[in-house]
Amino acid sequence: MQHLENIKKLFSKNFVENPLIESFDTGTINLPTGRVIACDPLITSDMKEFKINFPQGEFPVLLHKERESNCVAYVEIIFGDEEIIEWKLATTEDQNIDDLKGEEIFGYPVESGMGCFMDFETQDSLNHLEKRLFHRKGAEFMGIYEEFFHEYFFDHNGAIDQFAFLKPDEEKKGNIFAFETGYGEGFYASYIGFGKDNQPLKLITEFIEIGS
Repeated sequence: MQHLENIKKLFSKNFVENPLIESFDTGTINLPTGRVIACDPLITSDMKEFKINFPQGEFPVLLHKERESNCVAYVEIIFGDEEIIEWKLATTEDQNIDDLKGEEIFGYPVESGMGCFMDFETQDSLNHLEKRLFHRKGAEFMGIYEEFFHEYFFDHNGAIDQFAFLKPDEEKKGNIFAFETGYGEGFYASYIGFGKDNQPLKLITEFIEIGS
């Protein structure tokens, strides 16, 4: 799988060495259960979590842009800084890598131009927030993007931000890291880097493949 080889070359170190990529520390994501979801949160409200159980707690998130286009190419959660021994395509419970042919991938569809990482518990919080807003506003409810996500992506000067951390429930620890996806709509795969004891050290979603 060519994508996997490229991910291995780009992300097995603790930093990215590629003149075509510009990297940003964005903050930390809180994963209360370690059951991680990657999806377009505006079209998928019941995404299954990845098979692998990740550590629980707060972890740094890096965003890597393609310099030429200024578009988001990769988003990365870092769970540890030990040596990465192996990379695997991230899958959910109903996905079997043996079923893939050639360069086929498992991933998630994006139609809104937005992707995210969040905990399974946080997806539940987002769904509850949408229901509460809908019941409160009724016919005036404009959708979860307009009612919740929109304000996080526009600063007071009207400039558009490419990523944001959001909390759908202030009573709970979990947050969402949401971001623009590559050139927009598409189908995007995630990859997991494992250490020598088979512990997950990195989770990366690829939106624009950049050769190493």
